[in-house]
Amino acid sequence: MAAAGVAVGPAAAAIEAILRSAVERKDVPGVIALVVNRDRVLYQGAFGVTDLASGRELKPDALYRIASMTKPFTSVALMQLVEQGKIGLDDPAEKYLPELANAKVIESFDPKTGDYKVRPVKCAPTVRQFLTHTSGLAYPFTSAIWRDFKPRAGESYPFGGPLLFDPGTRWHYSTSTDVCGRLVEVVSGQKLEDYFRQHIFAPLKMDDTSYNVPESKASRLVPAQQRAGDSMTGGIVLQSPQPGLAIANPIGGGGLASTASDYGRFVRMWLNGGALDGARVLKAETVALMGQNHIGAVSVPALKSALPRSADFTFIADGRDKWGLGYLITTDQVPGKRSPGSLSWGGINNTFFWIDPARGIAGVILMQYLPFADARALATYDAFERAVYQVVTR
Repeated sequence: MAAAGVAVGPAAAAIEAILRSAVERKDVPGVIALVVNRDRVLYQGAFGVTDLASGRELKPDALYRIASMTKPFTSVALMQLVEQGKIGLDDPAEKYLPELANAKVIESFDPKTGDYKVRPVKCAPTVRQFLTHTSGLAYPFTSAIWRDFKPRAGESYPFGGPLLFDPGTRWHYSTSTDVCGRLVEVVSGQKLEDYFRQHIFAPLKMDDTSYNVPESKASRLVPAQQRAGDSMTGGIVLQSPQPGLAIANPIGGGGLASTASDYGRFVRMWLNGGALDGARVLKAETVALMGQNHIGAVSVPALKSALPRSADFTFIADGRDKWGLGYLITTDQVPGKRSPGSLSWGGINNTFFWIDPARGIAGVILMQYLPFADARALATYDAFERAVYQVVTR
């Protein structure tokens, strides 16, 4: 059943009908969704259960592991340091992280034998290229080479492996934001959890967002789940073992737990040009800069998944989308959906958000199971967004 939504009347009913039907069809065990404008929460509702095993009612204050929805916070933190003149976007990142020096690009890889050749990078990757996933890094689930790569004795590749390409020549979803996180730590002298709390979470009153979930909040954390047997079509079951509450070494690319309400405050800050309720997190000009295309003629391609924890990146407009400083930029106007220039991303457990500055609205939708980009999760996301644009006005 739905929790009490903020919105009432036809607008709420239309959105709730979409979300309730997704649960009733067993497309998803549970879902929380939220819609905001610059001034307030327009709608929030919770449907279904935390997990099918327990059957516990899903409540609006449930905590979700938001995974790569952590990345925007890391990007904001790094841009705060750029604003302060402590680091430059076009600085070679190795200026601050010496372990990045002498980067190598993989020239050839034999998937049968694992044999490979590497060469020196043509130019050292910059801070901007790590913010835009054009650094040459990858993830094991976005690259079969990275999935299978094993370095020879004596070789070391920070942040996961050799570069797939020379920086700036392609876009590839990657551990680049982990590098951004380390840059924040080195330049600020603070650990990520402490930096985020002091400079982002506390000012925005995001009291339920953290890497390490307190024991007192453990009962609110939605269990990690997945489709059975690494299947794209099986039923949703609990992961075993469950992740712990603590993260020993937080990284910039993922790991936070949060709520729809907290994330709603973050996206409202963005809609308001970097400030919310009197607290300024970024300058308005920085917010505008981060929302611009920073990859030039390079485009964001859909990617084939190399591991069963993710489906293919079918939510990307292949070869047409762009990337800003931390966000996917929608280029196309799809009837009934977000405006061109909208910013978005998601987390691997099927948590998603979008920010539409042109319309002055943003949406957050939280599910909690693998694989990423699951067809039924994406269908729920799509139906929710379309319902929002049918009934919510500026």
